[in-house]
Amino acid sequence: MALGFFSRLKQGLSRSTQKLGGGITGIFTKRKLDDEALEELEDLLITADMGPAVAERIIESFRSSRFGTEVTDEEIRNTLADEIATILEPVAKPFEPDPAHKPHVVLVVGVNGVGKTTTIGKMARFFTEEGKKVMMVAGDTFRAAAVEQLQIWGERTGCPVIAGPPGADAAGLAFEALKRGKAEGADLLFVDTAGRLHNKSALMEELAKIIRVMRKFDETAPHSVLLVLDATTGQNAVEQVRVFRELVNVTGLVVTKLDGSARGGIVVALADQFGLPVHAVGVGEQAEDLRPFSAVDYARGLVGVADTV
Repeated sequence: MALGFFSRLKQGLSRSTQKLGGGITGIFTKRKLDDEALEELEDLLITADMGPAVAERIIESFRSSRFGTEVTDEEIRNTLADEIATILEPVAKPFEPDPAHKPHVVLVVGVNGVGKTTTIGKMARFFTEEGKKVMMVAGDTFRAAAVEQLQIWGERTGCPVIAGPPGADAAGLAFEALKRGKAEGADLLFVDTAGRLHNKSALMEELAKIIRVMRKFDETAPHSVLLVLDATTGQNAVEQVRVFRELVNVTGLVVTKLDGSARGGIVVALADQFGLPVHAVGVGEQAEDLRPFSAVDYARGLVGVADTV
C-alpha cells in the first residue's frame, strides 16, 4: 500500500528528525527547563540549520512560557512543532497557475545539481494529472544530460519538450516555446535554465536575456520564478536565495533532497529570513515525492511528533 504523504515526509525527514528529535530526548528526560537546558536546546536548533535568529526567538518563547517548570521531551517536541509551524505557516503556499495567463510561464532557476530538471518533470506530471496542458523548455542548453533528462520526463508525462542543439540560445528557445504554447492553448510553460553560479555575470546576462526576449511576445512573462534549493547544502541555501534574488525576481521556493540530509531545519531558516512562498518539498526520487508544502506536517515531521492521524 502506498504510504500517506505525512508518513513519507517523516521517512524523508528521518535524518533531520534523528538529529533534532533525538537531541531533544537527550536533553529533556524529565528535567527542569532551566538556563542550561535552554542553552543546550538553542545549540541543537542552530546545529539543525534553523539559524541563530530562529533559535533565539524559539528559546525566548520557551523562557517566557515554561521557564523553571519540569518538562518531558514529548512536551518540548509538541511545543517546538507548534513554534516551527507558526514560522512556516505564512510561507506554505502550494503553487497555483494563474488562469489569466495562458500559458502561465514558470522560469525555474537554481545552481547546477539541485534538481531543477527533475522538479520541472515532477511538477509537469502533477499538473498533467490535474488535467492541465503543460509544455517544457530545455533551456539548460550547455548540459546535454539536462536536455535528455527533460526529454525523458516529456515522454513519461506526454508533455511536449522544446529543445535545441547543444549550446543553442536559451532565450530563443523560450521565445519559440511561448509562441507555440500560446498557439496550442497550453496552461503551463516550464522553462529550465542553466545554473553556473561560479560565473555569476554570465548567468545573470543569460537569465536577463531569457526574460527580455520572452517579454517581446508577452510583456507579463515570466509569471513565476521558482528557485530550486538542495536541502543538503544547509546554510549555503540562504546565500543562494540572496544571489538569485539579485539576479531575478524570485517568487517562490522548492526545496529538494530532504531525504538525503539532516538539514531539514534550513526550510525554517529560509521561511524566517526571506518570507518567500515555499511551494513544494522533495523527499524522495519518485514523482509523488515532490509535494505541496504543509507547515504543520513539516513541523511535526521535523521534530518527530507521533502521527496521530
